[in-house]
Amino acid sequence: MAEIGLALGADVPVFVRGFAAFAEGVGEKLSPAEPEELWYLVVKPKVSIATVDIFTHPDLPRNTPKQELATLLDSTYGNDCEKIVRMLYPEVDNQLSWLLQYAPSRLTGTGSCVFSEFKTQENAQKVLELLPDTVSAYVAKGCNRSPLLETLANYELALLQSV
Repeated sequence: MAEIGLALGADVPVFVRGFAAFAEGVGEKLSPAEPEELWYLVVKPKVSIATVDIFTHPDLPRNTPKQELATLLDSTYGNDCEKIVRMLYPEVDNQLSWLLQYAPSRLTGTGSCVFSEFKTQENAQKVLELLPDTVSAYVAKGCNRSPLLETLANYELALLQSV
């Protein structure tokens, strides 16, 4: 299913496999990862961004060196697309600038969603309540293993115990 899903998008295999991962290639090479399970405020400014427009932009860096997973997990996050998106889409730039007052914030892939990370659900919820009605947003809990996989594992365990 992950191979079929790759034809739909680079993000699909990680969701099909159901675990947090470091992806390489076009999303088909996955290495399990265990980032801290934080709370996230995800915000969608009222703008759509075509991925192809960002990937083909002449100012997008094309030579960012590959880093090892351990280095990435201990480093400040970087997204080569963020500078281009912020330059081309003032709505995204404004939203990111606003969120950065409250928590570490960044662009999702090529956008247009942005997100902030929080240690607690309550803190994420407080900032959500400050957002204007001109954006859509929600709070979500990060998890390193798919809830579906957890449910299936519990179901299998219950079946084994009933035998």
